[in-house]
Amino acid sequence: MVEPIAINDTQFEETVLKSDKPVLVDFWAPWCRPCLMMAPVIDALAEEYQGKVNFTKLDVDQNPKTASRYQVMSIPTILIFKKGEPVGHMVGYKPKEEMKKELDNVLEK
Repeated sequence: MVEPIAINDTQFEETVLKSDKPVLVDFWAPWCRPCLMMAPVIDALAEEYQGKVNFTKLDVDQNPKTASRYQVMSIPTILIFKKGEPVGHMVGYKPKEEMKKELDNVLEK
């Protein structure tokens, strides 16, 4: 099973901004109920999009610098990066189909 990679502020640039593939970043916290509800959806998408999109998780409590840089005000926030730029943005719980549309849209560009 493929799972999102947990990253921190210091790994963000190398793992996300310099990636040659699109990267989905799940901004979350362990105490956030909607974040925990999103986890299985994101895990399933990581499996489905393996090799096409890299999946990462960033704990906003432990990594406030990156969350602040991208103005993450509520969680879960999902940002999709392509060539170092945020090209997709979702806030709150989203069903799998809605997330797939966003990912497919990014991959088509």
